[in-house]
Order: sequence, then C-alpha cells, then structure tokens
Amino acid sequence: MLKDPRALLATSEKIVDEKTIQKVIDRMAVEITTQLSELNPLVLSVMNGAVFFAGQLLPRLAFPLECDYLHATRYRNTTQGHGVEWIAEPRTPVAGRVVLVLDDILDEGITLAAIHARLMEQGAATCLVAVLAVKNIGQPQPILPDFAGITLPNRYVFGCGMDVRGAWRNLPAIYAIRE
Repeated sequence: MLKDPRALLATSEKIVDEKTIQKVIDRMAVEITTQLSELNPLVLSVMNGAVFFAGQLLPRLAFPLECDYLHATRYRNTTQGHGVEWIAEPRTPVAGRVVLVLDDILDEGITLAAIHARLMEQGAATCLVAVLAVKNIGQPQPILPDFAGITLPNRYVFGCGMDVRGAWRNLPAIYAIRE
C-alpha cells in the first residue's frame, strides 16, 4: 500500500479530465454497439483495473449481453510487471462465443495478449479487446485493441481504474506521477 496517497495525488499532474473520459466512453459505446449489438457477446472485465471502465461503459450498451470477469495480473500492487498470474478464470463458458474483454489500459500488452490467447484456446469464436487507454510506450505491443479510448504518454498513470500501489483506482480523471 502507498504510504501517503494524498501527497502523491497532490504532486501529480492531471493529464485527462473527467469530461474527456466521459466523451471517450460515449464514443466507445457507439463503436461497440455498432459492431456487437446483434451478437449477444460475453463481456469479460479484467479485475481489478476494468471495474471503473466496465461500470461506466456497460450502462451505455443498450443491447443484450452477458457479463463475467477474469483476474489475471502482472503487477500485484507494484509498479513493475512480472509473469502473468491467473487468479480467476471466467465462470461462463467462452466456447463458441463472441467475447469482449474490457481492461483499463494497454501498456506493454503482455497480460492482454495472454488473456486473448487463453480465451481463444478455450474456444471463443472471436475475442475482441476494448481498453480505456493505450500507453504510447514507443515499441510494438503483442496485441492491439479492437476498441481504444485515448492514447497516453509513456508515464506512470493512475485513476479511472488504474492504480498506483493499490490506491486511486477510483479517481474520475487520469493523473501521471511527475517525472
């Protein structure tokens, strides 16, 4: 856990405000609806990061869908990624389904690529990925999202589902730690 989360927030830079986040999610909802509204998709939220994004996006998807979650992580409340750890698999069978995976951010892409591969191995007919943010890391990522919200600079960011050592996932805007 972060020693002084309020001090960290006070010294961080807001890089995307709440109004912009809401407009981005509105746009993504239209794009997803256009592509998936007739397909009864299974929507899987990646815990814990996608809680904010899923909670904002799902009410904007006015078509039949099923929801479940999965939990795969590399960070475990740290700022450095490790190997992918599977904490929870979806309980809903994915075989033959159109699956939409929701996540907060595409950073290095290792976790999302592993999730995509696992769901395809389990027989998903299609596996699409939607992320609120894509970090511009300056190198190729092993997976690209089918639906992307905003592009962020290659900085340590938090808010809108993204945490800094377990804190501040609940912020309605995106902040970056000052360099």
